[in-house]
Parts: sequence; structure tokens; C-alpha cells
Amino acid sequence: MNGPKPNPTAYTAASDNADTATTIPVPTGTRDVLPEEMAELREISANALKVFADAGYGEVATPALEYEQTNRIGATDSEDGAYRVPDKDGQILTLRYDSTIPIARLAATRYSEVEPPLRFCYLQHVYRPIKPKRAQSREFLQIGMELMGMPAPNGDAEAIELISNVLKSAGLNDFRIAVGDVGFFSEKLAAAGIDDSEQASILHELQTRDLVGLRRQLMAAAPEKAEALGEVAAARGGRELIEREGAERLVALDDLLQKSGVADNVIYDLGLVRSLSYYTGTVFEVYTSTSGFAIGGGGRYDDLVGRFGRDLAAFGFALNMERLHLAAIAEKEASVN
Repeated sequence: MNGPKPNPTAYTAASDNADTATTIPVPTGTRDVLPEEMAELREISANALKVFADAGYGEVATPALEYEQTNRIGATDSEDGAYRVPDKDGQILTLRYDSTIPIARLAATRYSEVEPPLRFCYLQHVYRPIKPKRAQSREFLQIGMELMGMPAPNGDAEAIELISNVLKSAGLNDFRIAVGDVGFFSEKLAAAGIDDSEQASILHELQTRDLVGLRRQLMAAAPEKAEALGEVAAARGGRELIEREGAERLVALDDLLQKSGVADNVIYDLGLVRSLSYYTGTVFEVYTSTSGFAIGGGGRYDDLVGRFGRDLAAFGFALNMERLHLAAIAEKEASVN
């Protein structure tokens, strides 16, 4: 490849003593992207954007900075997930930590008279505070979509089929889409007589995947039903699972995924809960055999756009481009070996 070669002593610079070097670090959770990797990321991005365009999704970009109040409208937990900075007029601005909220604002205001469904895609950076020693990214590139004005299960099925096509465009074939229903376990908890405040604590344990903490919370809230609820939360499987547990919304979705041929890459996870508070229905995460982390995810958020002034059922997802890239490389290398 043409162009400059990376310095093997990257992140160092000469000090006053020519025989020594001083480390010049970048902030934890950020990194430099060198030409070879940048070229590969551009190719993956271009292929994914073509998949979106072919499916009728128009690319948009939103400001890196939004007013704090905008994020508060979109999500009650926005203050925990965003960098906040004052401008010269005393207004508090937040760095973009999520693409769905600003696109919901855009859809409700700039497209208020446009007949749904609305189909948007994007490729932009997000910025999130990190927890020390968690190998988290402070800044990362996301590619994703938002489908607004198409209710479940049809909108869910379109989005899940679309993400399957995006993953394949990046060269991935060995992947699994873990699908759950954010309302399903809440309904189980309500049926067990667990009130809303206790449900919030239990769902938090589910989101963090702390099964020990989950069982402790369940024992405190509903000791006679804790074991059965814990088994539901840990249940993963195919269509037979969702039929047995009575997850009717997921069964209806599976009917459509079977027809589109995507169901072979889907596994149902009845305890799946995602971290952002605006999800209302189907949620999912994408995993590969070569990655210890989810490389992306998303779900249904039927109430969010309405908070900005236009009621639209909606579904969206985002992929972490760095993780997608690494997964594609690993699968390619595994196929060679």
C-alpha cells in the first residue's frame, strides 16, 4: 500500500535528551486509526451504506452537539451517558452519545408532514463517558438505521433482515442475532405481583447480566416465584422456547423471519434488556464467534419520536464499526486457516 509507514514508536516524542523519549498518550478509550485500517473501514462502510440505499434508506447526519434539554426529552437517563459542556451563553450542550435521539428529533421536526414510513441511515461518531478498566470506548464510529412509522412485527422483521444483509456485506457469515422483548419479562414480573420500583432494580441486574444479583433481587421481591422467573430470564433458544413461554410477539416476529430466511441466524433470549431507557418492544444484539462483545444492537422504541411532537412507531439499530471490522478480519483469517 502506498503512503507513509507507521512509526513503530508511535505515541512517543523526543525529549530534551536525545537518547530518551517521552510518552504522549491519547485519552483512555480513544485511538489513532492508521491508513491501512482506514481504507478497510471505508470499504466496509461503503458496502453497508449501499445495502441501506438499496433498501430505500436515506443517509442523514446530526450535530455532534445537542442542547442538554433535547436529550432529556429523549431519555431520562441521558445525563448519565453524555459529556456535558457549557457554551458561552450558559446553555448546557451534550456531545452526541446516541444517534437515535437526535434522529427522532429530526424526524418529528424536519419531516413532520412527510408520509411514513421514514427510513434513515447514518455513519457518525458517538462519545460516551467510560468506566475505568472496562475496555470501553470513549469515542467510536457507528453505522445504523432508523425505521419510523412501521409498527411491529413488520418493522422489526425489516430491520433484522436489513442488519443481516449489512453483516454479510462486511464479509460476516458466522453471526447470531440474539432477540428478546423488553416488555416480556416486565409482564412476567407484574404477573408475579412485583411492583414498578422493584421491577426497575431487577431489570437493571438483567441489563448488567448479573445473574447472582438478579436472583437475589427476585428472592427479595417474590421468593416463591424467584426460581421460575430466574429460569425465564436465563432462557435462550429457538421457536420452541418462545412458543412454550407464551412470548406471542416474538412468535409473530419469527413467522416473518422464517419467510425471509433470516431465522437461521436468530436465537431468542428472554432475559435480554438493553441499557438505553427508550426501548419498548423487541430488542436485539449481534454476536460473532470471534468477539467477546456484542458488535451492535438495537430495538423498538414506539414512544420516543412522540416526545418530540410526532407519534411514530419506530425501530433502529447501530453497529460499532471497530468491532465489526475486527470480527470480519477474524472470520476471514479463520476461513484461511
